[in-house]
Amino acid sequence: MFDLTVDGHVHTAFSSGRDSVLVLVRAAEEAGLRELTLADRAGPETVWLPAYLATIQRAQQRTEVVLRRGVEVEAVGSDGWLAFPGDLAGLEVVSVGVDRLPMPSGLAGPEAVRALVAGGVIRPADVVEMLVTVTARAIERVSRYAPTLLARPLDFLTRAGIDESLIEDSAVVALAAACWESGTVIEVSERHRAPSLRVARLFAAAGVRMVPASDAQQARDVAQWRYARQLSDKLLTDRVAG
Repeated sequence: MFDLTVDGHVHTAFSSGRDSVLVLVRAAEEAGLRELTLADRAGPETVWLPAYLATIQRAQQRTEVVLRRGVEVEAVGSDGWLAFPGDLAGLEVVSVGVDRLPMPSGLAGPEAVRALVAGGVIRPADVVEMLVTVTARAIERVSRYAPTLLARPLDFLTRAGIDESLIEDSAVVALAAACWESGTVIEVSERHRAPSLRVARLFAAAGVRMVPASDAQQARDVAQWRYARQLSDKLLTDRVAG
């Protein structure tokens, strides 16, 4: 089901990673990859983007692995607004992440949302609805400018303590429809083990493309597939059985 010769999301030392672009490329070569997407976290205050893109371009001249120049940006508004860097020129792909939930009171991290749910201030169903709405709006917005990936789909809910049993199929189907309409590709995150098998099955049924993504922060984790391989095997079994 998944092309395991592709790693759809890694981080370099320009942002939250530990290793240089060249070290990551060397790891990709050793893992037998044919494509690697570099997607460091970037925002309005990012100043290293020109150097980052130039470094990737130089690295591409030294390897046969296809290097995709990307960044990860965070959705920060209920309308789907994102913390874009000042200039998207030179980027081939943008990965969308939701690490804080836009709420009327401001951006709330998983622990804050967990406390609100525990205190009865907000229902789990409301959190799910807000997250799906924000994510759908964000990927639609990004897709106007660049090919779009969705990082760690619905992982925010897990970190906020919302059990998957509380996530209705209809919410996942709505998100899948938004991905399909915008051409957004789902990242199957090795590091975050997301999406779950149930959610991945709903994405697959909707015809949404998925790509394995190590989300590696160091070279030794590039394309070290365990969760992604298991998920891929189970989805392939589903397809054969169907």
